[in-house]
Amino acid sequence: MNDVLIPHLKNLFQLSYLQAMLVQFCFFGAYFIGSLIYFIISYYKGDPINKIGYKSGILLGLVVSAIGCALFYPAASYATYGLFLGALFVLGLGFTLLQISANAYVSLLGPEESASSRLNLTQAFNALGTTIAPVLGGYLILEFFATNGVVTAESTKIPYLVFAGLFILLGVIIYFVKLPEFTSEAIESKGLGALKFTNLKLGVLGIFFYVGGEVAIGSFIVSFLKQHDIAGFTEAVSKNYLALYWGGAMIGRFLGAISLNKGIGAGKKAIYMLLTAAAVFGVILSIVDLTFAQISYFLIFIVLNLLAFMVGKSSPGRTLALFAGVNVILLLITIFTGGHLAMWTILAIGLFNSIMYSNIYTLAIAGLGKYTSQGSSLLVMAILGGAVIPVIQGAVADFAGIQKALFLPALCYVYIVYFGYYCWKHLSHIELDAPAKGGH
Repeated sequence: MNDVLIPHLKNLFQLSYLQAMLVQFCFFGAYFIGSLIYFIISYYKGDPINKIGYKSGILLGLVVSAIGCALFYPAASYATYGLFLGALFVLGLGFTLLQISANAYVSLLGPEESASSRLNLTQAFNALGTTIAPVLGGYLILEFFATNGVVTAESTKIPYLVFAGLFILLGVIIYFVKLPEFTSEAIESKGLGALKFTNLKLGVLGIFFYVGGEVAIGSFIVSFLKQHDIAGFTEAVSKNYLALYWGGAMIGRFLGAISLNKGIGAGKKAIYMLLTAAAVFGVILSIVDLTFAQISYFLIFIVLNLLAFMVGKSSPGRTLALFAGVNVILLLITIFTGGHLAMWTILAIGLFNSIMYSNIYTLAIAGLGKYTSQGSSLLVMAILGGAVIPVIQGAVADFAGIQKALFLPALCYVYIVYFGYYCWKHLSHIELDAPAKGGH
């Protein structure tokens, strides 16, 4: 929804690109502040989530997220940009708790060598939300709640109250669901033990640059497609293509859940992945307000994505390095060309972003054992990249234009190529060994 809010608030308050990127700065800055507080507590008192339980951590995250959404109501009533930013900060704090609790919980639910597959599956459903949001949320804010066709601050009131209600509803459902528990004695730790692991330290930078690059690109897609030398679309049309960017991530994550699952034979994997790609593409086509002809070129990149998975050979590190390398190439094409070629190459980046967060996350905490939750809080802290990189890119875009500003995320992906290669060469024993190390 932030990617829809940015052009909306930019027009509403007559902001520069740099000022508009404060949306991402406040939202993702909350990840850094929240997880820094969490890490300090875990250093002196022991891991809080391990003490209250992962389920309680998830519930607390949902409640804080609901409060953040509810704060959009007074922000819209007073039509003040600062209040919108404050609401986004609170929302980000709620998501911080969800990230620390839910991601670590998923990684502990089974063998360590299949953690990337599990997290890719959960991230795929996350991507379903990011695919629906630009279309549904964009329609509500930019069209349905617009006043006589004019988008005002009031347009965000009802949509975000609905989101608040959905968070509370989800919390009630989870409260009554029985979930497996992990004892704090097995995984709790004080001190800075997590920083002993090189893969974690490199992974923290990996998350910083990945989230920064992904968010920076997504934040600018609507503005990028509005340019006459690219596509010349209106915001109402561009939001559908933005959904395609996030929809690509959904396709790639479902494919990643299959590809990185070492319990499935190669022949079955190929069949499952083809069927899944076709099915998820069909879902995206049903969501966006575009015809098959308008998005048919996207199929070329889906095929390329499937081939990249095959070359990755079910190795999280190898696949990560390969996907990041493809994104560097796609961004260079976007920067140095124009028209629909540049449009499709920037949209295709979503497909190759797909497995990055989950692979970086699971590779970074591989072998941490009792320091897993502490490592998780450091990785969530690194989501600060989503606050910093878009703001820098906004400043560059104000000065040199959006296309030249895309050099910044290209550099982010260059680092991820290095991290993936490092893990491929140095963590093969953790990626492949069974049973899992670390006592989980």
